[in-house]
Amino acid sequence: MADRLAILAWHNVEATWWYPSRPGEGVRGLVRQLDSVRRFANVVPLEPALDALAAGRPLPPRAVALSWDDGYRDSLELVAPLLERFQMPATFFLVPGLLSGEVRAWWELLAWAWARSPRSSVRWDGQDLPVDGPAGRRSLHWLGQQLQAYSRAARDQRITELLERLGPAGEPDDRRLFLDWSDAKKLVGKGFAIGSHSMYHTILRYEPIEEQQHDLSASRARLEQELGVPIRLFAYPSGQANDYGPETVRAVARAGYTHAFTTRAAWNRPSTPVLEGHRVLIEPQRSFSDLAARRLAGRAARQLRRVTFRLSDER
Repeated sequence: MADRLAILAWHNVEATWWYPSRPGEGVRGLVRQLDSVRRFANVVPLEPALDALAAGRPLPPRAVALSWDDGYRDSLELVAPLLERFQMPATFFLVPGLLSGEVRAWWELLAWAWARSPRSSVRWDGQDLPVDGPAGRRSLHWLGQQLQAYSRAARDQRITELLERLGPAGEPDDRRLFLDWSDAKKLVGKGFAIGSHSMYHTILRYEPIEEQQHDLSASRARLEQELGVPIRLFAYPSGQANDYGPETVRAVARAGYTHAFTTRAAWNRPSTPVLEGHRVLIEPQRSFSDLAARRLAGRAARQLRRVTFRLSDER
């Protein structure tokens, strides 16, 4: 038996504007990944596993929990059938504002405008960013990182300015990429667990503490009201160290969540702070070893390999 838990996290399966891939590549990759996890690990439901860790009860060896963020539509159309086929539990961290259409996924909207722009470059804070080709893709992701460090209102304003400068052709179809409330209820009906991923997918650290508290409480209440299930788990949007602060962690506790998760890769142990749990972000079209090599370097890369690709070493 073991006293540690790895939590894997995905976003989408097939291609989106922000997460491009070749047709069919995502689902084929996810099948390979789930098959590897099934062979080399013991998949456990997330919340009971966390309760066991907190109580000092042992987990199965090579314990792994699965999670998906944001509520992309293929969570229901592609992920759920595969999980049912492999008989695996999972938790879906959902955003009420996206489910209701109150807000849009700004990163997808921006990537759509980038792909549909006739411009070869766009002006941003005194510099010209390339839009076309590999250099354009790099500048898009750099810009996405910059925009995360804004409040929601300021970011929406900057994106509106960018869309005007990019002048994309056609109308965005970003809404079709995401679940609605009816879809979310179908996930619940299939027996999958639900957690909160904030009310509007806001990077909470850049909001006033009163807004952070409202967001956290309102998201939990709305999910419970609409889906009829208790919401105790929270995943920080983006989830890196500079995306939340001590005041955010305290607000998470006041909102009634029992556990919260970052996207900082590591094992979860009894000593891991319950409101700063660790998850490993996965891209479906990449192998576990490729993900480790591409994302991290040095010690961090070794840590990701231990949690994912080298689970089989403990057989």
